[in-house]
Amino acid sequence: MTRTLAVPAPAPEAATTYFGAELAFEVDPDDLVRDLEAGHTDGYVVVETRAPEAFAQARIPGAINLPYRDMTPDSTAHLDRDLVYVCYCESINCNAATKGALKLAQLGFRVKRLSGGITAWIAAGYPVEGSVPTATAGIRCAC
Repeated sequence: MTRTLAVPAPAPEAATTYFGAELAFEVDPDDLVRDLEAGHTDGYVVVETRAPEAFAQARIPGAINLPYRDMTPDSTAHLDRDLVYVCYCESINCNAATKGALKLAQLGFRVKRLSGGITAWIAAGYPVEGSVPTATAGIRCAC
């Protein structure tokens, strides 16, 4: 038997449930940039969950900075609970977006996570604001 099929693929119903749930929790950079470029920004807010220094260095245009370490009922009181908060961080090697999404969900907000973080965003050539908007050099976790 091949390694690829050593564990059988799930039934279509199970795959539908699993992959549907995965897409409910994440958005990829391509879908987000297409929405932003088309002006489809109603219903969600992009949230940088790393430290303010990281936000100043490179950020997705229109994103707000809400470091996961600072998320409390008081620090999030001004946020609209009818919106979805799309959290991102440095990369798949950083879990600040996951920690931020978890904290926001625990505070009663609807959330998604951006796959790949700001490094995937930059690697794809998408627009970035900040002091280092054109290179991934120096982009780090900073959470």
